[in-house]
Amino acid sequence: MAKREINYKAQKKRTKILVYAILTIMSVVWLFPIVWIVLNSFRQEGGAFVPYIIPKHFTLSNYTKLITDASGNYPFVRWFVNTLIVSVCTCVLSTFITISMSYALSRLRFKLRRPFLKVALVLNMFPAFMSMIAIYYILKALNLAGSLLALILVYSAGAALAFYVAKGFFDTIPMALDESAMIDGANKWQIFTKITLPLSKPIIVYTALTAFMGPWMDFIFAKIIMGDDVKNYTVAIGLYSMMTQTTANSLFMTFTAGCVLIAIPITLLFIYMQKYYVEGVTSGAVK
Repeated sequence: MAKREINYKAQKKRTKILVYAILTIMSVVWLFPIVWIVLNSFRQEGGAFVPYIIPKHFTLSNYTKLITDASGNYPFVRWFVNTLIVSVCTCVLSTFITISMSYALSRLRFKLRRPFLKVALVLNMFPAFMSMIAIYYILKALNLAGSLLALILVYSAGAALAFYVAKGFFDTIPMALDESAMIDGANKWQIFTKITLPLSKPIIVYTALTAFMGPWMDFIFAKIIMGDDVKNYTVAIGLYSMMTQTTANSLFMTFTAGCVLIAIPITLLFIYMQKYYVEGVTSGAVK
């Protein structure tokens, strides 16, 4: 009996070592591109391709060159402000739309509720870029093409179908709370604002974070809508414009500096909101 217990503990220890080894390898693979980009943003010598990872000489000139933009062809600060404006507005509108729709579809019962859920599920299966040509011509007819308002409208309108995770979270909140509040004389609005919203902080944070991140990463819609005016670019289009055949080698370190700068606010926001983000996505998805 004692020998069997010893063998079981040894096997359990070997399994744990194997799991930790695999996780360590995966973390190294995941972290390597990030570390490589950060190191290249401080590299002084060479171009896009060098036969080593750690720079021989470190410098802040890449960040200075990016921010000051002496040539006027790559106004990174303007791109950053454009993207920040779109992200903040999209975050507010998308969160409001998603939470409102999710609550209504979770709590209210009406005739076309189930057909609507089925249609929305089918529409979610199609990639968004399939509609970009139609969206561009609609915005052009409204004289909105090339404006930040157009991007805000497109990103916010897309939130209308991204409600399934939030609806799943609202489904986990017991209906008994709503019924108890109704017995005490509360109406739907009071139940939503005084009871449901305070309990929904995780899914609100999750929805706001995903909406905030979208404009920083999107390239296709931003490129189609904003056109060729460099001052209207978002950071995704702007940084991509640095990597042309003629400038990719000379501007590579500046490009990596831009990648680091745009990652800072999103990373800090994720670190601060990580607890609520994970709780929101798991609760909604499991339901």
